[in-house]
Parts: sequence; structure tokens; C-alpha cells
Amino acid sequence: MGQIYVEGWAPDYGSPMQTDGALAEPEKVDEDVEVAGRWAPIVGVDDGVAEVVFVDGVRRVDARLTLDDPTDGPIAGLCGTYAVGAVGWDRRAGRSTYLPSRVARLALFGSGKVAEVPVAGPRLAYRSESVAETDPAALVQRFHGAMRKAEAALSEELVRSGRFVVADGPINDLSATEKVGFIKSHRAPYLSSERRAVVARLATGQRTPLFLIGAGGAYPRYSWYFRLADVPRGHAWSGIARAEVSSRLDLATAKRVADRVAAVLPATASQPHIEPRAPQNLVPIAALERELRRLMGDPAFIYRALREAIMRDRIGSGR
Repeated sequence: MGQIYVEGWAPDYGSPMQTDGALAEPEKVDEDVEVAGRWAPIVGVDDGVAEVVFVDGVRRVDARLTLDDPTDGPIAGLCGTYAVGAVGWDRRAGRSTYLPSRVARLALFGSGKVAEVPVAGPRLAYRSESVAETDPAALVQRFHGAMRKAEAALSEELVRSGRFVVADGPINDLSATEKVGFIKSHRAPYLSSERRAVVARLATGQRTPLFLIGAGGAYPRYSWYFRLADVPRGHAWSGIARAEVSSRLDLATAKRVADRVAAVLPATASQPHIEPRAPQNLVPIAALERELRRLMGDPAFIYRALREAIMRDRIGSGR
């Protein structure tokens, strides 16, 4: 029987080893795109990239709503806020700087219905949209999707300006640009057992050979595992992250980016005494998340402002 470990992540954040049926649907994987024979750890190469830009987004449901439709009865809705932004790490100067962020507020209603939410205060205007489904979970999925699209648009804008971009989470835009999706948790067993054993042997700054996920499908991308940090008393995959790039890049470029990521990102790994998802929640991303939550505004204040604005609107209309 194998040994049991308590994960270093705070329980509120789940686990770096996760199972999600919706996200773990099997995809065809080609393990031989870089190394067709026996795998061994590959040492990353720091090519001296001057600036690394980290992109992330955060979201929050501000209030759950019910639209009392005269024909269809109660319809679920929500008001939510998301923010996307970036922090640039100037490696030569040894400092990081927040880049301009974007905050959006969205009101979503189910059953194909839509209603205007009254403005609750300065910078508290919600854009109303609808989803066809009646399941309230579809509202959250649409809301999350809107944030992910905004992250992808920002990542693409930054990479086209000449920056090297590392985006928190899987890549959404498969254009042939050198942006990296950084995945901190492991939801699907992409590799065969023989190749997974190589992941367990990685040292800090080393990576696996590239493998192709989604070969022949609609979402193909090159991917690799690498070790961010050695975790004392951790299990074999403690401190392991996965990264991916578009397979529209040529293989030589993908290998260069993978070497860079494996060599450079360990310097940004977080420490457990300051970050509940250490080491995978990188220091620049953790700082960016805090800044984005600040920009979204105080949740208790926004909830009260929404309730009061909706109540005033209902009284004013005689409903």
C-alpha cells in the first residue's frame, strides 16, 4: 500500500491533484513528438529573456438573482464581476510592475430571458445577457467563460507587443504565438505509466519531453511537465506543474519555450508560509490575484448596493 500525504495547499483551494469528470474526458495524446524512444528528464535552459509577463483573471458572484417572469415564473440569474490583468517581471532590473487591468460586471439570466439591472453606484453598472439553459450552473459556466475569453484576448494582445506571456490556466487561443498556459493542478492522466515515472524523477528546473494533447482534434497543443520546487516530505508529484503552447508553433520553437519555462519559472515559485497554494501558485500571479480582487471592490458593499438599487427600482416602478 502506498504512503498517504497531506497536500500543502490550504483545503479551501482544493488539491493540486484533482479529478473533474467534465475536464478529464480522454484526449488523444502523442507522446513521441519530441522523443520517440526512452524518456529522461531534460534540463531547462535560461535563454536570458528580459521580461516575463504573467496574465490572470479572477471572478466573483456578487449576488444571486431571481427574475419573476409573468409567463415562465421564477428564473435564475446572477450578477458577477471579473477582472483580468497582468504583471510584468523585468528580470534585468529585478522588479515587477502591474500593467493596466480590466474590470467587467455581468448580469446573466437563464431560460433565454434578459432584464436590465439598475446601476448600483459609480462603476457598478452590469451588462445584461441571457443563456438558454434553465440550470443555474450554466450561468456560472457562461460567466467563467467570459472571464477566460477576456484573459485570452489580453494574453494575445501582450504577446503581439513582443512580450513573453505566461497565462495562468490552459491556453484558450491557439494562434501561433509564444504564449504559455500554466496549469497548476493535475486533472487528467495524460501520459502512460512509463512516462509518468519520468515526471516523478524530475529535479527543479527539469522538464519532460514534449507531448501533443488533442492530436487530430479541435484543440491540439504541445505540453510538458516540469518541477517548480523540491517540496520537503512531499510525494513524487509535489511541486510539479504542467505547461502548454499552441501546436501551431513549430516544434523547435515549442522546445525552446519549454526549456525557458523549466529554467526560469522556478525562481517565481511561492513559499507555503505566505501562499496557500505553494509552490504552484507563482508569486507574481498570487500578487496579481490580490490586486485584481482589490480592483473589483468590496463584496459586502457591492451586495448591499445591488439590493438597494433593485429595491428602489422595484418600488419606483410599482412592482
